[in-house]
Amino acid sequence: MKKEDIDFLINKCPIGLFIINCRLDVIFRNKQAAVFLLRYELPEEVYAISRRIFEAISLGTLEELFPGEIFFSKRFNGSPSNWIFKLYINEKSDPLVYLLITEEKMSNKINMNDIRRQFRLTRRETDILRRVVDGLKNAEIALDLEIAEQTIKDHLSNIYMKTGAENRMVLMRNLLQISEIPPEGITL
Repeated sequence: MKKEDIDFLINKCPIGLFIINCRLDVIFRNKQAAVFLLRYELPEEVYAISRRIFEAISLGTLEELFPGEIFFSKRFNGSPSNWIFKLYINEKSDPLVYLLITEEKMSNKINMNDIRRQFRLTRRETDILRRVVDGLKNAEIALDLEIAEQTIKDHLSNIYMKTGAENRMVLMRNLLQISEIPPEGITL
């Protein structure tokens, strides 16, 4: 594997990756996994399922107890969307569980290209707007995009001016109306 491939997995991959050993220690996490941990804790289900996987491996019953895909979804308090947790098993002399985390993001339900064209947003403003729609705070957006938090605030001022919204709540309401998405279940 090339260095740039490893760098992508660690720093740029949009999916959170955790690697868990048989002692249930997280021995690796990429940037998206670290960002996830800033907001939430790994659910107990991850550890319970991993424990059962390692027990099944030691007893030789892995295929019998886990014949198909291993995944579950969960909504956290304060999260505008569900999170999908998929577990993969690397069955070797020192077995590992690979945990992939993805979020069912609100921005995937909105045609961001149409929004960008309608309001004449720049690509960077659209990147920031996508993250606002997904419920990220300014500091989290700055961390994700690797830019200063003040730059996020400056871009948000431009977005508010271009869309005619005076704050995040009005901006979200307007985007949901334009996209014809019902606002129930949305937390701002």
